[in-house]
Amino acid sequence: MRFSGGHLVWLTAWMSFVCLVYNFTGWKWMMIPWLPLTVIGTAVAFYVGFKNNQAYDRLWEARKIWGAIVNSSRAWGSAVKAFISNQFTASDLSEEELKHWKKKLMYRHIAWLYGLRSQLLIPTSWEHISQGSHVGKLTEKRMKRFGVGLLDDDVSEKNLKFFLDSDEYDRLINYKNTATQIIDQQAQDLAGLRSQGIIDDFRHMELQKILYDFYVHQGKAERIKKFPLPRQYGSMSFIFVGIFIFLLPFGMMDLFKGYGEYAFFLTIPFAVLIGWIYLMMELVGDYSENPFEGLGNDIPMLSLCRVIEIDLREMLGETELPPPIEAKNGVLM
Repeated sequence: MRFSGGHLVWLTAWMSFVCLVYNFTGWKWMMIPWLPLTVIGTAVAFYVGFKNNQAYDRLWEARKIWGAIVNSSRAWGSAVKAFISNQFTASDLSEEELKHWKKKLMYRHIAWLYGLRSQLLIPTSWEHISQGSHVGKLTEKRMKRFGVGLLDDDVSEKNLKFFLDSDEYDRLINYKNTATQIIDQQAQDLAGLRSQGIIDDFRHMELQKILYDFYVHQGKAERIKKFPLPRQYGSMSFIFVGIFIFLLPFGMMDLFKGYGEYAFFLTIPFAVLIGWIYLMMELVGDYSENPFEGLGNDIPMLSLCRVIEIDLREMLGETELPPPIEAKNGVLM
């Protein structure tokens, strides 16, 4: 009801208006045959179904991308922990120095996670919060009700400052694509470790491959974020559903007229139900096609970031860990 209850008001008003006009005027021309309306409804259902299928594909691909980020992140933490050692050094480094490098590489990766999340949440012109005043305000209200770290919270900024050295933070935060530059900084440090003999060529290449995987995951997520569902599908289905709902009471009055003098008033509840179903199909697709806009149907990026953070910090032997992200009003972000 919170998601679509408001639409029941105008659906009921429109269906009632058409029936009352017919009741008081008796205009026979207001009735249209039911058969052509069913053809329109079937065509609209196929079109909206195709849109919803493509929107779900975008949502599921986004979830698979973040699942791959989780796996690669654990592989990164495990490899850093195992590969940085005194096995190839000319003179042994202290345990503090080795731990410093492990912590720096793992912490910087956690910063990359929160930085990528922050970049993916930047609104695009086609997302709901950037649309008209009513839709934009409703979207902002939903973000405040269900969201964590979206509008009034500076989760990403706090985490970037915590996991990056102050000089690195000041330098990296000013790039247009901070997440990309964080991975590049990781690569530069790996090159430094190789030149110092802390890792050999094989370990250097293996760690660099994992960094390449992070670039691949980031690029896939940015592709979904920066390229919308084509507007001929995203917008036209809304128009077609609107046309069908507009015509619906005229056809249903013709359907019920043979059941009694006032049976055509059954048009109101049945037309409202059918119109609401079509509208819900449209809304489900509309709110699924942009999986990184910070709404309740999106990928729970903050929760996944926190899961990875806990895993990597446990690999470092830390015990003072942040709690997992909890659902807010039934929505896990």
